[in-house]
Amino acid sequence: MNDCVDESAPINPENQKLDLKTKLAYGAGDLGTAVTGNISIFFLLVFFTNVAGIPPGLAGSILMIGKVWDAINDPMIGVLSDRTKSRRWGRRLPWLVYGAIPFGIIFLLQWIVPRFTTDPTTNISPLFWYYVIIGLISQVFFTVVGLPYAAMTPELTQDYDERTTLNSFRFGFSIGGSIFSLLLAQIIFSTISDREQQYLILAAVCAVISVSGLYVCAFGVRHRVLAFENKHHQGQQPVSIPFLTQLKIVFSNRPYLFVIGIYLCSWLAVQITATTIPYFVVNYMGLKDSDIPTTMIAVQGTALLMLFVWGGLSKKIGRKVVYFLGMSLWILAAGGLFFLQPGQVGLMYFMAVMAGCGVSTAYLIPWSLIPDVIELDELQTGQRREGIFYGFMVLLQKLGLALGIFLVGNALEASGFQAAIPGETTLPIQPDSALLAIRFAVGPLPTIFLICGLFLIYFYPINREIYAQMMMNLQGRREKSSR
Repeated sequence: MNDCVDESAPINPENQKLDLKTKLAYGAGDLGTAVTGNISIFFLLVFFTNVAGIPPGLAGSILMIGKVWDAINDPMIGVLSDRTKSRRWGRRLPWLVYGAIPFGIIFLLQWIVPRFTTDPTTNISPLFWYYVIIGLISQVFFTVVGLPYAAMTPELTQDYDERTTLNSFRFGFSIGGSIFSLLLAQIIFSTISDREQQYLILAAVCAVISVSGLYVCAFGVRHRVLAFENKHHQGQQPVSIPFLTQLKIVFSNRPYLFVIGIYLCSWLAVQITATTIPYFVVNYMGLKDSDIPTTMIAVQGTALLMLFVWGGLSKKIGRKVVYFLGMSLWILAAGGLFFLQPGQVGLMYFMAVMAGCGVSTAYLIPWSLIPDVIELDELQTGQRREGIFYGFMVLLQKLGLALGIFLVGNALEASGFQAAIPGETTLPIQPDSALLAIRFAVGPLPTIFLICGLFLIYFYPINREIYAQMMMNLQGRREKSSR
């Protein structure tokens, strides 16, 4: 990663639209983090409690420890990706090419239940530390492939509306891959009775899909990314930026504070809802394990369909209005799920579809806003520092995941939730207090975060007109500096 960028790559005309092949290749890259990430969001906590037999409070703590570690490695890898130079792959792509296979292997190791003792209920400590260590390593490689991938968005296009379209492709693959993994989970859960084997096989197939998607992305966007880097980063010397200086950079950018607030609120709602759905379906509604993927497919399938609807509407009515519409539907669905009664399965699926309409805007809108912030930073400082901004963005995604799972896990623990005994086929009967905690986590709790996100996006300061003026000024500065 220390040799020079290939100067023979052709200069990319910045006004040239992205072709379909490049959009598809970029979207495929999100299979890497999305498929594995979604399986972890949906099933890892319930795997810990209902398969490995770890109490929910400890299970939530395992995931929280991994995300705290991300507070260190995310900004660090963001800066390293800004400074990387490779003759063949440029700045971002080496991380995908060399990190993909280790990423897949470590992901698979999270879904193994090692036998440290013949009676796992007598000593949970070795199992706990096994998952902590694997979790720490897993978070490093998740960042290694995920952060440079996300940071390529402003390098592929600088068109205001095309970035929204590009993110539609990205999250189309993300949600589509999630739906495929849920369909796969439904097939596996329906045909294999052993819970431990169910999750291990599911993880193995998802790891292969993820690694393949990362390589498709790396080879598919290489030409366009290298062309941008040759034009804008040729001759620049890498600058080491201390962590405290990074904090000053991101927190002195006022629009970025709005973006991370909007994203954190949206993502907390997503994480809490996704983590709670398996418990809601099985423990509260009294359905089977195979009904968990069906419910999630209703959410994710709707989110996939609405992603392109919202993307088109955002060009006509604006991102803020789209976000308000999607979140309002989700809030109504969350209230309906809280008051839902066992046996009302059809109504549950209807609420899942409504929630999916909001989930799609939680994916699309925050990630469409962050390139605006990067252009503003370049206008103000003369530097492009995508790695820093995307580093903190990915960090918040993971902290949102950790905080959501930690809240759910400890709420279940406090409510008296009973973890399964490893090897047992029958799940324990849960007390009424645990069932109430599950209902609260799927309804009122995410609603609180969604309302906070609506408040923040209302005051977000960059609109289409302001962005157009920014780009005009920035283009003039670039032309002046090139003379």
